[in-house]
Amino acid sequence: MDNQRLFLFLALAAVLFLIYESWMQDYGRPAQLPVAQEQAQGAPGVPVPSANEIPTVSTTPGAVPDGATLSAALDETPIRVETDVLRLEISPRGATIASAWLLDYAVVPERPDDKFQLLKPVPPNMFVVQSGLLGEKPDLLPTHEAIFTSAQSQYALQPGTDRLEVTLEWTNDAGVRVKKIYTFTRGSYLIESRQVVENQTGAPLIARAYNQLQRTELYDPNETRFISTFTGGVYYSPEEKYKKVSLEDIAKGKLDLTVTDGWIAMMQHYFLAAWVPPRAVAETFYTNALNGSRYIIGKYSPPVSIASGATHAFENQLFVGPKLLSTLEDIAPGLELAVDYGWLTVIAKPIYWMLSWIHAVVGNWGWAIIVLTILIKLAFYKLSETSYRSMAHMRQITPRLQALKDRYGDDKQRLNQAMMELYKTEKINPLGGCLPILVQIPVFIALYWVLLESVEMRQAPFVLWLNNLSAPDPYFILPLIMGVSMFVQQKLNPAPPDPLQAKIMMSLPFVFTVFFAFFPSGLVLYWTVNNLLSIAQQWKITRDLELETAKRRR
Repeated sequence: MDNQRLFLFLALAAVLFLIYESWMQDYGRPAQLPVAQEQAQGAPGVPVPSANEIPTVSTTPGAVPDGATLSAALDETPIRVETDVLRLEISPRGATIASAWLLDYAVVPERPDDKFQLLKPVPPNMFVVQSGLLGEKPDLLPTHEAIFTSAQSQYALQPGTDRLEVTLEWTNDAGVRVKKIYTFTRGSYLIESRQVVENQTGAPLIARAYNQLQRTELYDPNETRFISTFTGGVYYSPEEKYKKVSLEDIAKGKLDLTVTDGWIAMMQHYFLAAWVPPRAVAETFYTNALNGSRYIIGKYSPPVSIASGATHAFENQLFVGPKLLSTLEDIAPGLELAVDYGWLTVIAKPIYWMLSWIHAVVGNWGWAIIVLTILIKLAFYKLSETSYRSMAHMRQITPRLQALKDRYGDDKQRLNQAMMELYKTEKINPLGGCLPILVQIPVFIALYWVLLESVEMRQAPFVLWLNNLSAPDPYFILPLIMGVSMFVQQKLNPAPPDPLQAKIMMSLPFVFTVFFAFFPSGLVLYWTVNNLLSIAQQWKITRDLELETAKRRR
C-alpha cells in the first residue's frame, strides 16, 4: 500500500500534535471563573467580604501604588526558621511567610549549595503566604498588615526533636490578643497554621479568618523556552474537582465560590504552595489582581462569634514544597492532581509508580527509564511483532507493487484493485504496520507528562554529560543518536513507491532530531532506547521471515 509509510509519518506527527493539544488544554485556554450561587451567610456587624475587601499589602495605609513590591511593607527584621527541609523568613508584618528555601533542591546542579527559593518578597518571582482576620471594626483584628512580635528572632529544629512551634503575637488596647502559631514537623513540607483569638473586650467578638497566596508572573532563566508549564492558581472542590485559574484569568475576572472540603494553591513547575482548610467547613474561595502585576488566590471562613473571655482558633494546613505525588495524596483529597499528567492521568499514574519502583531498585532515574522502556517494549511485543511482520511482508512485495504501478500508470482504480488482490493473495493486511503504532501513542504521551511533571526528574543525573534528565541535552548528542536510530529503522522498512512520500520519509529523522533536541533528555533517552530495541526486533523478524520464504521456495 502506497500510503502505509505516510500513515506512519502521520502517527509520529500525531505524537507531537497531541502533546501540543494536551498542553493547550491545560495551559493555553482561559477558564471560566464561577460565581457562587449562594454567598456565605453574614453575621451582625460583619458583612460578607468580596475579594476587593480583603486588605492588600501596601507601603502606606489605604494605598497600593503601581508596581508596588513587598520590600517596603516587609522591611522589618524577619524571624528566621530552619527545619531539616525548609528555611523560612517570617515577616513581623502580618506574620507573613515572605521567603522559603527548599533545602533538598538546588537552583542548578552546578551549585548544590544554592538552594531553590520558592517564596520571595520582591520581584521577579514575588510569591508570599499571607493570613489575617476580619471583623466589624478595621482596627479590632489584625490583617496581614498588622505588626506582630516574637519572643525569638531565630528558630531551628533541634536534633532529636520532631516538631518546632513558632509563635507571633499581636494585641490592642481594646482587649484582643491574637497568636499566629506555625508548627513544623521533621521531614515534612506541611505546616500547621493557627490563628488563636482571645477576646477580653467585654463583649462578643465576631471574626472571620482569611488565608491567601500572592505572586507575580514566573521568570525562570533555567527553564527551556520550548516547553511551557502552568504557573497560576488552582482550586479543588468535591463538585468541580481540580480547576486551574491562570494569572490571565485572575486579571480578567474574580472567583467567588463557596466550597466545603476543598483547597487552594498557587503552583509552578515542580513546586507549589497550598492552603488546606479544615474538613466540613464551608469557606469562600476568591481571586484578585492588584497593581504591579500581582495576583491573589485566597479563601475566607464563615463568621465566628467569640464570647468575652473566650478563645477561638482558626486552624489550617499550609503546604510549601515540591509536587511529590505520594506526599500530596496523604494531605487532602485531590491535592495529588497538582502533579498534572493531563488527560492521560489514568495511564500516566501507573507509569509513574512503575518508574518509581524501578528507581528504588536501580538507584538512578536514567537506568530506571531504560528498564521501563524495556518493560513497555515487552508489554507491546506481540503488537510490535504484528507490525514488523507486516512491514517485512510489504518490503518483500515492494518490487511487485512498483511493477503494478508501472503497468497501470495513472489508472488509480485498476491499480488499487490489483494491489488489493496482491494483498489478499499474500495474506497481508496493509494497515497491520500502522495500527499497533497508533495504540502505543497514548503511552508515549503519558510518559512525556510523567517525565515533564515529576519533580523527581528535576536535575536527575544519568551518565557522563547527562547531568539533568529534565533538561535538553546540552551537547545534542542524545538527539543525534535518536535521529541515526530513526534513520536505520527507516532502512529496515519498505520504501514508498511514490517519490514524494519517499522524500517525506527521508526527512523525518532530521525533523524529529530537531524537535527532540529541545525535549527533556529523559524523554529522548526513552525514545532512543525504544528505537534501538525496535531495530533489533525488526531485524530479527525480517531475517526470520526471509528464512521462512527461502524454505518455502526450495
